Amino acid sequence: MPKVDLYTVVGRKSGQVSLPKEIFAAPINKQLMTQAVRVYLSNQRRAKAKTKTRAEIKGSRRKIWRQKGTGRARHGDRYAPIFVGGGRAHGPTGEENYKLKMSKAMKKKALFSALASKLKNKEIIAVKGLAKIEPKTKEMAKTIASLPLKEKKKVLLVLPSVLENVIRTGRNLVGVDLVQASQLNTYQVLNHDQLVFMEESIEKLKETFLKKR
Repeated sequence: MPKVDLYTVVGRKSGQVSLPKEIFAAPINKQLMTQAVRVYLSNQRRAKAKTKTRAEIKGSRRKIWRQKGTGRARHGDRYAPIFVGGGRAHGPTGEENYKLKMSKAMKKKALFSALASKLKNKEIIAVKGLAKIEPKTKEMAKTIASLPLKEKKKVLLVLPSVLENVIRTGRNLVGVDLVQASQLNTYQVLNHDQLVFMEESIEKLKETFLKKR
């Protein structure tokens, strides 16, 4: 059974904690992880860009010159896409749909794969006693500084539930993000250099992703 080192809030090693092998010893599937990240990012995207077509530009629709006899190419009004100041052909409408779908089973496998990859690279540790931390940013800063994170730039702290004192202490720290174990996804795992699990969040992870139906 896979294990990770367990630390106290002052950075003292307190032993090891067992991890569910169904999650942290899962096969590492890079293609599936890539797909999960693409789906996640696409679903965060919102269509905002909007350009005007020639029909939406205000101005005269008068033909710029007569059809024949000028020696020049035939044109209609001056707002055709070919002219400077004209409408945009095939531009964004602001109504594009970037949504992608992925089955729950595939999302789960991708998450397990990402967590297994992090464990393999020794980028996961656990910490105990954090639930009782004083709700001050400096206290969390001390704890993060005391943990063996090897100058990791982006740290993801995984909580078992909504813990107001932990959220208040960690939300203002640069490079530290917080997420509940039940809401963990592949993108969050791969987008951080180090994962720090609260000891209680490992059980919550099992309850969420390994529960029998």
